[in-house]
Amino acid sequence: MSTTKELWVFAEQREGKIAGVVQELLSQGQLLYEKSGFTLCAVLPSANGADFCQELYNFGAKKVYTIDDPKLADYQNDYYSRAIAQLINEKKPEIVLYGATTIGRSLAPTVAVMVDAGLTADCTELDFDVEAGNLLQTRPAFGGNIMATIICPNHRPQMSTVRSNVFKKNKISDSETGEQVAYSVDLSGVPERMRRLETVHEADSNSIDLNAAQFIVSGGRGVGKPENFKIIYDLAAEMGAAVGASRATVDAGWISHHHQVGQTGKTVCPVVYIACGISGAIQHLAGMQSSDMIIAINKDPDAPIFDVADFGLIGDLHEIVPEFQKQIAAAKAS
Repeated sequence: MSTTKELWVFAEQREGKIAGVVQELLSQGQLLYEKSGFTLCAVLPSANGADFCQELYNFGAKKVYTIDDPKLADYQNDYYSRAIAQLINEKKPEIVLYGATTIGRSLAPTVAVMVDAGLTADCTELDFDVEAGNLLQTRPAFGGNIMATIICPNHRPQMSTVRSNVFKKNKISDSETGEQVAYSVDLSGVPERMRRLETVHEADSNSIDLNAAQFIVSGGRGVGKPENFKIIYDLAAEMGAAVGASRATVDAGWISHHHQVGQTGKTVCPVVYIACGISGAIQHLAGMQSSDMIIAINKDPDAPIFDVADFGLIGDLHEIVPEFQKQIAAAKAS
C-alpha cells in the first residue's frame, strides 16, 4: 500500500495520433486530482514519446513517463505489458486508468496480473472517496440493470478501463507545460508471440466514425425490416451524420455490429442523437444518454426513450424521418 501519490493515464496512440479517450481520461483526471491531490501523469509507450507530450500537457498531465523503443511503435501486448508493469513496480502509482478500447481491454488485464492488482472493466463513471482514499469505479452490472460502484481497498494500484465518450474533454490551453520523464526498459528477452502484418480499416457505406461523430441517426426495431434502414441512411447522409443502431437490430442481422450503440456496443456523445424506433432499453441508454441533444421518434408514447429525450415525436418514423430529410434539404438549399 506504500505508493507514489500519482494518478496515471495510459496514453494510447495508434497511427501517429493520441486516442480521444486519453484526452477524456486526462480531463476527468483533472477533477480527480482536485479531490485526491494525486499528481496527474500520462504513461506513453511509443517509438518517440516526445512527439506527443505537448498534447498530453494541454489536457492536464503534469508529468509524462515516456518509454521509447522501436518495438513499441505499434501495439503488441507482450512488449507493452512488460514495459508498463516494470514502470508500475518501480514507481508504485495509486491509480492507473486505461481506455476501454480494443488495446486497453487487452493490455489492462495483462498488466493487472503482472503487478498483482485488481481491475474494474468498462467503467462509465469515476469518483474519489477522500476519507477512505479509494477510487470509486462505477460500471453496469447484471446486463445493465444496475450500476455497481466498485472499490479496491487492499491493493495498489487501483486500475480501471473506462469507456470512450463518457467524460467531456477539457483542453486547458495549447501551451501548457509539464515534466517529461524518460524511462528505459529492456525488451530484448520478451518473446515475440505476435506481430502486426497490416491494418485493415472496415469499409462501410456510411464511413463516419460513431465515436467521433457530431450527429448520429440511429434505428431500432421500429424500423421494421433491414431494407427500411435506407431511410436512416438517407437522413444521415443529408445531415452528414453517422448511422447507429440498437442491439436488437444488430442481433437480427439487419445491420453490422460496427453501428451498435449501447452497453455492448459503442458509447457515443454527439451534439445531436436522433433515435428512430428505439424503445430505450437501459442497455441502449447507457451508450447515448450523455449526448448534448436527444431527439426521439417512436409511435409508443410510453417508450422509455422519451424519459431522456430533449424532444420527442410520437408517430410513425416512416412518415416523420422522410419529412425531417425534406426540411433539412430545404434549409440547406435556402
